[in-house]
Amino acid sequence: MNKKERWIIAFILGLISILTCFDLATDMGEGVVWWHLVIEGGVATMALVGVYFLLKGAFELKHSLETEKRLSANLIEESRQWKENSKKYLEGLSLSIDQQLDRWQLTPSEKEVAFLLIKGFSLKEIALYRKTAEKTTRAQATAVYSKAGLSGRSQLAAFFLEDLLLPQK
Repeated sequence: MNKKERWIIAFILGLISILTCFDLATDMGEGVVWWHLVIEGGVATMALVGVYFLLKGAFELKHSLETEKRLSANLIEESRQWKENSKKYLEGLSLSIDQQLDRWQLTPSEKEVAFLLIKGFSLKEIALYRKTAEKTTRAQATAVYSKAGLSGRSQLAAFFLEDLLLPQK
């Protein structure tokens, strides 16, 4: 339920509680039986409890949303800083990968497929991105592996990335 709906329901429940209390006061003056007064008092109380929980939920949701927005902003800033700090290294890595793909004599299409494979895209995703048939993408990936003398995607990624990771102690 959205914010507007919460406030409308809280307003209606509050109005029910007020009207029930007014009726309760009128009934008390007329000498209505006690159990009728208890039931109406219960209705007024339950309506107020409903208002309380709706408003409490609305404020908790607002607080939670503000917290998530701050966290998201922090993560976006952290990502931006990481990209900024590592930009020169990533450009150098990208250039080195491109040079190796040239040494393997890949066509421009095969190079594009190779980069996307290294990034971790599936063949289906690559085909969608490049607006080609999945069969075409599969054939180009096979050509990349063949020209590189590698057996598949994991060896392709490892060829470029294994020396980047420090050995674990």
